[in-house]
Amino acid sequence: MIARLEGRLREKAPTRLVVDVGGVGYELLVSLQTFEGLPEKGKTVALEVRTVVREDAFLLYGFATALERDAFDLLVKANRVGPRLAQAILSGVAPQPLLRALREGDAAALQRAPGVGPKLAERMALELREGAGELIDSVGLPGASEPGAPSGGSAEVREELLSALVNLGYPRSHAERVAEVSAREAGEGASIETLIRIALKRLAK
Repeated sequence: MIARLEGRLREKAPTRLVVDVGGVGYELLVSLQTFEGLPEKGKTVALEVRTVVREDAFLLYGFATALERDAFDLLVKANRVGPRLAQAILSGVAPQPLLRALREGDAAALQRAPGVGPKLAERMALELREGAGELIDSVGLPGASEPGAPSGGSAEVREELLSALVNLGYPRSHAERVAEVSAREAGEGASIETLIRIALKRLAK
């Protein structure tokens, strides 16, 4: 099992990147939270990793922090929450507020993430409350912090953000509104990283 990778960031897109480690390119799936903090292409990056083996695929999920990795591990323990949905949830809600929402049974906060309806939010809060509390206690989390968000810029960058949101499970109409508003707020020429910071803030509201 691959638990951590450190190497040169060869490719980066909002939910996917390639890290070159000793001449071998590893493809990793990441949340928007992790993407937002990545360095420029060609720079060295170190990521926590979770390996998911399916009959038809060998997938690597990458995380900027051990806390996000641990939150991912907790999420996939819930009934009907697989790795892809866990990735989407962590794109919409940062690890600290997510864990607090789970511990406190805050279903409304959990529903901010794509693919999480009222019933699933209630189930997650019920099934993961104890685990979230234990994780919070083990790492000694400080006061609650708000999730981040994406931003806009050129039409090409805006389309990249839109594609990422749709791929994560947000309804296209909602994703289009978020992408458009984020682009306007970011201003012309903004990078995809800026769009994502703004979008994450809006999605968290």
